[in-house]
Amino acid sequence: MNNTYRINPMEIKEMVALARKAQKEYQATHNQQSVDNICRAAAKVIYENAEMLAREAVDETGMGVYEDKVSKNRGKSKGVWYNLHDKKSVGILNIDERTGMIEIAKPMGVVGAVTPTTNPIVTPMSNIIFALKTCNAIIISPHPRSKKCSKHAVDLILEAIKPFNVPEGMVQVIEEPSIEMTQQLMGAVDVVVATGGMAMVKSAYSSGKPSYGVGAGNVQVIFDSDIDFEDAAEKVIYGRSYDNGIICTGEQSVIYNEADKDAVFAALRKRGAYICTEEEGKKMRDLLFQNNGPINKDVVGQGVQKIAKMAGINVPEGSRVIIVEANGVGEEDVICREKMCPVMCALSYKYFEEGVDIACRNLANEGNGHSCAIHSNNQAHIILTGSKATVSRIVVNAPSATTAGGHIQNGLNVTNTLGCGSWGNNSISENFTYKHLMNISRIAPLNPAIKVPNDQEIWEL
Repeated sequence: MNNTYRINPMEIKEMVALARKAQKEYQATHNQQSVDNICRAAAKVIYENAEMLAREAVDETGMGVYEDKVSKNRGKSKGVWYNLHDKKSVGILNIDERTGMIEIAKPMGVVGAVTPTTNPIVTPMSNIIFALKTCNAIIISPHPRSKKCSKHAVDLILEAIKPFNVPEGMVQVIEEPSIEMTQQLMGAVDVVVATGGMAMVKSAYSSGKPSYGVGAGNVQVIFDSDIDFEDAAEKVIYGRSYDNGIICTGEQSVIYNEADKDAVFAALRKRGAYICTEEEGKKMRDLLFQNNGPINKDVVGQGVQKIAKMAGINVPEGSRVIIVEANGVGEEDVICREKMCPVMCALSYKYFEEGVDIACRNLANEGNGHSCAIHSNNQAHIILTGSKATVSRIVVNAPSATTAGGHIQNGLNVTNTLGCGSWGNNSISENFTYKHLMNISRIAPLNPAIKVPNDQEIWEL
């Protein structure tokens, strides 16, 4: 690899100084077309190296599923580029025909992006592309347990965009990340994007800089009675087992009508779910949340057989997920919390509104503001869920794991950073994307052609 873009270890202040210089040059020399060419190249190189990067991520982190990481690398790179390819982000964005107001895009400056070990390739990629799309420089602070594969992804992007005269220092990565360096970075840049654990997100919000963080995931899934249970079961189990359940959009709880229990459980078993006995469920709780504490880090991103062995239960070969029947709702049963592995819980309701209430109570305990899913053919029930659930995304009749983070067909921005609104102590209640890294200047002349109504006319409106 050409060493032009290799940044030797340096102090954060030096990295930020280099980034500021590069950002000014980039903004001065690139128009919308050249910016889009750069973003396309950055996304395409991850797509083209999806298999290699997936292997490196699994080997370094010891979490997840190789095949799923390949599909994630390809799907996210395609989706991000597809979403951004025709969006304005440089210069004049819009001229209002009625008022004559002109909106002009401005970069924020230098972005500090903290990325997680659970998504060590696609999160740096998407944040880099969002920054480049809006003429911002960016410094990536990867998780220490995935620093090598994250740095390799950044290096590949740097090599891919080099032919487009991107200034040195426009994209940088901390090669030996630490908590101290990450905190220094967050305090030195112009805006922070924090994707990962809640302690790190809280630190970002305490940095004194504008910050975009994420909330905890705990996706609740409601089964209506008017559905094909086998189809819904396949989508849910696919989502829960995807990448061994490490992504925040993965399904966590199946909430079903008690009258449908036999049919629902039969469908789940047919599609590869192992449903625990009461004693096995107790063992699973003890493994996942020892002494009702935080999730056991040793189970995160591990496969069904390994988790079952750790819990001391026997699960048939070919099982895709483990399901534990909950003994309560929300804080009444620890199994209702987020489980970052292919384990789910199941709860029943007597009438649909109660099912929505169960989902909300689980979310209030953990995961408020994030996402939920519903499998239904009843539009009234779908709207009711969207109206009542305190979440930023409601996935309908699809795997939440692979669509809540954005999909070409559902209108959600493709991203790896999912805002959870005030419910999750976040500043945005939508999928983070390029527009959140733009300042907009508005030129606002008075248009004499617009008649100003008198007081009486205004109060008659």
